[in-house]
Amino acid sequence: MQEATLVIIKPDGLQKSLTGNVLTRLSESHLVIVAAKVKQVSRNLAEEHYRDLREKPFFEEIVQYLMGEFHTKRTMALVYHGEDAIKKVRKICGATNPEEAEPGTIRGSFGRITTKGVYENVIHASSSPEDAKREIQLWFGPDEIVLETLYPVKDLVVEKEKRKIWDSVAVSSAR
Repeated sequence: MQEATLVIIKPDGLQKSLTGNVLTRLSESHLVIVAAKVKQVSRNLAEEHYRDLREKPFFEEIVQYLMGEFHTKRTMALVYHGEDAIKKVRKICGATNPEEAEPGTIRGSFGRITTKGVYENVIHASSSPEDAKREIQLWFGPDEIVLETLYPVKDLVVEKEKRKIWDSVAVSSAR
């Protein structure tokens, strides 16, 4: 079944310069990247991303972790698409707990648990089609995904929208 999944290389992965290693391992899935960006995660985004864990005692730590409070303040978010994308990516990632992840998986190779008990597991991958849709729509707008048929969209005309544009370069009509 063709599906999409959100992958986040978390702040510890970027700080440790593991991005290339992670992308190389994910390339073994033979899936297609249809969206990618580097992002500083706001508290609102982190809390909404982890909303299902809100009642857990470690909620604040994982929110801070995703926001980059313990590492660099950057994450890399990607959308992979293809046959059985969720299952393939999760297999390459390994178990959420780095100590339980099989050797050779991303988390088994690069993850760790801090002395405070925080899982620094380098990567997030959606766990189901429903989670993938919610997470992809949370992290990306429709115009940031190069696959037009991923999810239904509608046009909205917004007047007096304030946007940043490049100061010294003319914006081309090719955008």
